[in-house]
Amino acid sequence: MKIDPGDRDLYRNGIAANDLVRSRVVVKETDLLVLSERDISDLVRDIVLTQRDRLERYIAGNPSFRDSLHPIPVSDTAPGIVKSMALAGQASGVGPMAAVAGAVCEAVAGGVGDGVRELILENGGDLYVASARERIIGIFVGKEVRGGTIGLRLAPGRTPIGICTSSGRIGHSLSFGDSAAATVLARSCALADAAATAVGNRVRGRHGVREGLAAARDIPGVLGVVVMRDGQLGAWGDLDIVGLQDSALS
Repeated sequence: MKIDPGDRDLYRNGIAANDLVRSRVVVKETDLLVLSERDISDLVRDIVLTQRDRLERYIAGNPSFRDSLHPIPVSDTAPGIVKSMALAGQASGVGPMAAVAGAVCEAVAGGVGDGVRELILENGGDLYVASARERIIGIFVGKEVRGGTIGLRLAPGRTPIGICTSSGRIGHSLSFGDSAAATVLARSCALADAAATAVGNRVRGRHGVREGLAAARDIPGVLGVVVMRDGQLGAWGDLDIVGLQDSALS
């Protein structure tokens, strides 16, 4: 999910991981918030530049990869980030670009490697979390919701994990649904991103929450899902849901 600058500021200002060093890496459309035990922004920037170059070169020769709304095959010789996006799209039944934000987070985490124990990456509302302590992730549903929202409690054993959100009402990413938020958890951040799009696309009308949950259950690798629409909330999977007031992540 891409959120507009105003929503991004509101979301990021709610992040309360005060035990971590906070930095921001922006490369073209990629806008990463990086939280770790030390400043790794230079390393993250180098990784993003490399991964974006590989992806952009592939798209230049294969424009259908960028434009398709449906899964498309890629060769074994394609760059790793391209194959990750293609596999996520195939599993979720959506185009590979639905996984781009999560795939970038995943590639950055892989590039950072074991050099840090604590790493949280936020890319347009999509999260990669690896932590040795408990974290609580809030689900952002827009400026109008200031309190009483919900979060997901993550025990250290649950990470690393991807937590990605699609919305039919917030941001600029394409969604064919009308959910306030469709949030998916998966070990693969690319899969969580693509699956969130697939789930969000199914959330339409008064039975949309039920349809979204059914879609999530059909995607291999999805660990859990939360869907919110017009005061309705549905959840499925191995989740520890908690009530929040104003914090988005702690």
